[in-house]
Amino acid sequence: MEEILNYISDRIGIISFLTGIIFTIAALILYCFPPKKINYLYGYRTPSSMKNQQVWDFSQKYSAIKMLQIGLLLIAVSFINVVITISEKQETILGIGLLIAGCIYMFMVTESAIKKNFPNH
Repeated sequence: MEEILNYISDRIGIISFLTGIIFTIAALILYCFPPKKINYLYGYRTPSSMKNQQVWDFSQKYSAIKMLQIGLLLIAVSFINVVITISEKQETILGIGLLIAGCIYMFMVTESAIKKNFPNH
C-alpha cells in the first residue's frame, strides 16, 4: 500500500490536486446546500449577485457548476506527470497558474451569465 501511495505522490501535482479537491467539495456543498438568503458570509458574493434574491439564487447554482468544472480540471491536470515529465517548479507554476485562471474564469462567466439572464437587475 505504501508503494502505491509513493508512486501516486511522485506523479501528481500536489497544488493542482489539493485545490481541485477543495474546489470540487466546495462546489458540491454550494450546489447541494446553497445559501437561502443573500448574505456576506457564504456563497458566490459579488455586487451583481446580491442585487435581489432571484439573481442570488441563480448565481449560487451557476457558480457552483463552474467551480465543479474547474475542480475536476485541476484534479485531471495534477496527473500530468503520468503523461509527460515536468519539474516540480514547473508543476507548481502550472498549478498556481491554473488556479488563478480558473478563479478568473469562474467570475467572468458567472458575471456574464448574470448580465445575460438578468439584463434589468
